[in-house]
Amino acid sequence: MPELRLLDPRVLSRISTIELVAKTVVEGFVAGLHRSPYFGFSQEFAEYRPYVPGDDPRFVDWNVFARTERTYLKRYLGETNTQLVLVFDASASMGYRSRGVSKIEYARFLAASLAYLALHQHDAVSIIVFDEKVRRYIPPSTRPGQLHGVLHAIEQAEPATRTNIEQPFEHFQQFLNKRGLVAVISDFYEKPERILKAVRPLCYHGNDIILFHVLDPGELAPQFGDATLLEDMETGERMEVAPEYARNQYRRLIQAHIEEIRQAALGNRADYQLLDTSKPLDAALKEYLLFRQKRM
Repeated sequence: MPELRLLDPRVLSRISTIELVAKTVVEGFVAGLHRSPYFGFSQEFAEYRPYVPGDDPRFVDWNVFARTERTYLKRYLGETNTQLVLVFDASASMGYRSRGVSKIEYARFLAASLAYLALHQHDAVSIIVFDEKVRRYIPPSTRPGQLHGVLHAIEQAEPATRTNIEQPFEHFQQFLNKRGLVAVISDFYEKPERILKAVRPLCYHGNDIILFHVLDPGELAPQFGDATLLEDMETGERMEVAPEYARNQYRRLIQAHIEEIRQAALGNRADYQLLDTSKPLDAALKEYLLFRQKRM
């Protein structure tokens, strides 16, 4: 599909500016959604949710009902405004790449696309860039120029020091009082209980949290022909790894880590999406739209 080609991270890496990347991703994604009865667009964007008894029938999309025999309500821009906070991990491990794009490049493409999509829905957008400290914070706004500021922060984010997952959430609780959507984009090289300890207070205060877990295919399924000396990008610690370990025990450990984060997220009413940096961005954007519909 042409739209999926436009969402391919290798294609996106050849585009000159992050704003053009965001525009390319969102327009390609929207072109695909035009074929779906489950999402629709008004002049810029509109959403659907299933009809439930008590809803005003004036907002039923009868065209969709005629095609699918499913009853959906169409919600327009003015009815669905909310606030999106992007929590962007710029720690050293995000610089890893086995092939294609690095994790931080993929994270930039995703964050920029979400910001572009949200602001074109007239949502307020904010960003917190962090490693072991909060490196950049832009408060939520829908004002002219907000997209440029957020995209500049995304483009300037570079892998730096170690991760401290608690830092952005402590910052969040100090400065952000309005409830909304929080999209955390990270490789989550932290213990799952520490991640969820940081996220839990925001869930309890009515925010909707989605964890975008960005991993390189070499981290998901490493391919070693010989024993290899690996170095931790954040601590400098080294470890020799045999091919048999990479094929067997390592894969069990990484899958257990992923599943533990997923289950911990679900247990705290947060959403979770694993993202492979070699794959197109459409799964992440679809997950975001479904996630956003919870606010409707």
